[in-house]
Amino acid sequence: MPVDRNQLPDDANILKRMVTDLTAQLDAEQARRTKIEHLLEQLLRAKSGRRSEQLSADQLALFTVELESQGVTLGSEETDGKDDDPTPPPPVNNTQPRTPGGRRPLPGHLKRERIVHDLAEAEKHCSLCDEDLREIGEQTSERYEYIPAQVIVIEDVSKKYACACTVTTAGKPSQPIEKSTAGAGMLTQVIVAKYADHLPLHRQGKMFRRWGVEISDQTMCGWMAQCADLLDPLYGCLKTFILSSKVVGTDDTPVKVLDKRLPQTRKGRIWPYVGDRDHPAVIYDYTPTRQRAGPEAFLKKYRGFLQADAYAAYDAFFTNPQRGLVEVGCWAHARRHFHNAMESQRAPMSAVLAMIAELYGVEKLARQKQVRGEALRLLREQGARPVLAQIHQYLLKIREQVLPRSEAGQAIAYALKNWTALTRYCDDGDLSIDNNHTERSLRGFAVGRSNWTFFGSDKGGKTAAVLRSFVASCELVKVDPFTWFRDILSRIADHPIHRLDELLPHRWAITNS
Repeated sequence: MPVDRNQLPDDANILKRMVTDLTAQLDAEQARRTKIEHLLEQLLRAKSGRRSEQLSADQLALFTVELESQGVTLGSEETDGKDDDPTPPPPVNNTQPRTPGGRRPLPGHLKRERIVHDLAEAEKHCSLCDEDLREIGEQTSERYEYIPAQVIVIEDVSKKYACACTVTTAGKPSQPIEKSTAGAGMLTQVIVAKYADHLPLHRQGKMFRRWGVEISDQTMCGWMAQCADLLDPLYGCLKTFILSSKVVGTDDTPVKVLDKRLPQTRKGRIWPYVGDRDHPAVIYDYTPTRQRAGPEAFLKKYRGFLQADAYAAYDAFFTNPQRGLVEVGCWAHARRHFHNAMESQRAPMSAVLAMIAELYGVEKLARQKQVRGEALRLLREQGARPVLAQIHQYLLKIREQVLPRSEAGQAIAYALKNWTALTRYCDDGDLSIDNNHTERSLRGFAVGRSNWTFFGSDKGGKTAAVLRSFVASCELVKVDPFTWFRDILSRIADHPIHRLDELLPHRWAITNS
């Protein structure tokens, strides 16, 4: 409220309290304004700014000066990635191969149609020497041509035979959806177009109408739900395969969901679970809320390392030793907090980012040397462990210099609270420094929800989770999703239930390579 200067009290104590209250209000308003400005900067940066959190060589050099002024030295003998192994590492070719100039040859696997262009008969006679021209060769050039897709009708004819006592009709192959007008190829087209190419059903319907076929959105939606039900046993096999991993990465992302009981959409959740190097697959789970019950039920039988962000719902998984889950932190999440706090505390946050860059430098060296397992653990022990000690000591030092509720204070608190999980990757060469591979698995839903906008129901969320799981798993093992879905949908109904795992994308890729 505005203060009336003509009615100020004469009592000094009352005036002091008024000044104290006004100061507190100004501080709160300033904090609120600073927070809004920071959020606005983040939104503008996310919309049109540079999104990479990597630091250039010039930035690293600048931040290193800041560290050295505070008594912290980077690039020492312990942190330069060298090891005591007398065996020289395999040579690393850091030079990028030059792209050959000129037009590249067109792909050899494409079907070719040969069109011969010949001279007219009158042009095959020379008017100068009065002789007939003789053929000496040909000149060939290639070009792309596009043949529009087409929808055809397959007519299944079953012959009928009869005798005096019986009538026998020839059988026909099982269809993915019995008594449906859609074959395996049509179903595959709708699935892949939506969950690999992010094309909403109403746009697919528009494309079909251009080809002279009228298919309603409701019909295609029903097809996908029935295909998800058909693939549900295989989805269970995929889950078993992924949860047999030593390390599983997980995350979550919100998706809008229609609800007839509400005047607007609500938020559902998609949870990815990514297998380790020996289990190349991705599976998604849909839950109506972000409550702990969702991942708790999905991971009920899993025992091993779980790499995720520091979502509070996971805490109960790791505090119970009988649960059998070991937390692995993500340095990409931690780095993002420090990166977001650079506007308010540039010098100390930049120094922390410089040290985190040293950690990633060790990982880059490991990739160049192509070391894994125990060799990677030893490399991290020599190169990353001393840097981690420097980061921990530096965070404890600057923690008292920033406000606890500021961006910098929250970044420091996040790192210190999750320090054990963040440093666990140094204990095992099979663990990763971050969870970026899991975050990348969410890009399909991030792009898709900008096109199809929302799930029509919780059932639609479950359908999307099942179908997208197989699309992403095919892409992970370099299998064409269309080829896989068309083959699997055409024969899964007759496939033995005890051999379902043969149809998983990684197994199918080996069989059909």
